[in-house]
Amino acid sequence: MADLLARLEARDVTLWPEGNVASNRLGWLDLPNTLQAEADALMDWAGGVEQRRVVLLGMGGSSLGPEVLGAAWRAAGRRDGRELVVLDTTDPETIAATDFSDAFMLVSSKSGNTLEVQALFAHAWSLVPEGGRYAAITDPGTPLAKLAAEHGFSRCFENPPDVGGRYSVLSRFGMVPAALVGYDLAALAKAALSADRQAAVDLGVAMGEAALAGRDKVTIVVPEDYRSFGLWVEQLIAESTGKRGKGCVPVPTTETEQGPDRHVVLLELGEPEELAAEFLRWEMATAIAGHVLEVDPFDEPNVSESKANTAKALADLPLPEVETHDPSQVGAWLREVVRPGDYVSLQAYLAYGRDESLEALRRSVRDGLGGTAVTAGYGPRFLHSTGQLHKGGPNTVVSVQMVRRSPVPAVVIPGLPYDFATLIAAQALGDLRSLLDHGRRVVRVAVNDPSEVS
Repeated sequence: MADLLARLEARDVTLWPEGNVASNRLGWLDLPNTLQAEADALMDWAGGVEQRRVVLLGMGGSSLGPEVLGAAWRAAGRRDGRELVVLDTTDPETIAATDFSDAFMLVSSKSGNTLEVQALFAHAWSLVPEGGRYAAITDPGTPLAKLAAEHGFSRCFENPPDVGGRYSVLSRFGMVPAALVGYDLAALAKAALSADRQAAVDLGVAMGEAALAGRDKVTIVVPEDYRSFGLWVEQLIAESTGKRGKGCVPVPTTETEQGPDRHVVLLELGEPEELAAEFLRWEMATAIAGHVLEVDPFDEPNVSESKANTAKALADLPLPEVETHDPSQVGAWLREVVRPGDYVSLQAYLAYGRDESLEALRRSVRDGLGGTAVTAGYGPRFLHSTGQLHKGGPNTVVSVQMVRRSPVPAVVIPGLPYDFATLIAAQALGDLRSLLDHGRRVVRVAVNDPSEVS
């Protein structure tokens, strides 16, 4: 075990299969020290932002870490700092309800050409065309960096290019939003530097070995105030390990769930600042789990499939009609097709704000199937995270795709020949085709709320 820690800290890329991309993806190991050095400067900059609300336009790794930090800050009752709204959806109802009138916008994308972020920026700029109220976070030399310069953004934060999106929460992708929320970045750096790295390696070995032994459902029990941590750790584990027909299936929950295929990990957190140590612990554990499973934890070979299918659909408008099934028969269908060792993925291409009914459905499906592991998430958010596991991991996923039944508000995307309603519909269609191409079992239903599924 000690050898694994030494090899990881030495950036030994032979920990993972030949052909891995680790040589330019291990910069996250240096981030606690980098954060310690940059903390004061980032906090000084944040102190100069006049607006009291921040709207972050991002997807995947660039948005889920900030979502956790913002939610934990609110749950802890901290009233200083700014409100953070993470807009990482193409749902037109959610976008139309977002107030940009007195907000500062963070446009966040590692590649700088993420379709969703481009569309969200086009919408925001049509409402607030003031460069001084925007900042970008991206890698050096990306299209987003160029856009920031052309539009006179107040700042463009360039991130180390050797940090992958899902490992980037302790980089500027997570720490710029954290500073705006009100976190003491020096305290976060101190927490990250204090993380028990050997315990992190041990956790990764345990996760990987449990998966190989058939206990591949990593059931992470999180405190109620830190429910959002499940979003981040779910995408980290799923996108990193779900490859070559293998994978750890993360199941974040606020109550202990047991079963023969479960590997249960209890998460203990006190203050929001302690998240920094947990971020690093799980990143290290996930990298080591990839070693045990003999997969590359830093690539995402199947994520692009749904994106390509979406692009094909958008190139041939109007979108075709796709059959949907009776939502009241989903339970019966699941009881017929779910086998021991499977897991159910509830995929809601719906407006945000359905969290409670989505969680109620998750628990109902779990209990109705005798304790089967069930995960739940919003589309298209999960396409940049757990979607990798659904296609590249073991063929044990049974998907329930929920799309909008009633008409949605028309929210145009300036500069594009389609609106947000068409975009999210194309994304759902693209993902459906990708799942079917991989021989996955999937049922599609049209609802306005997850509570309509039974």
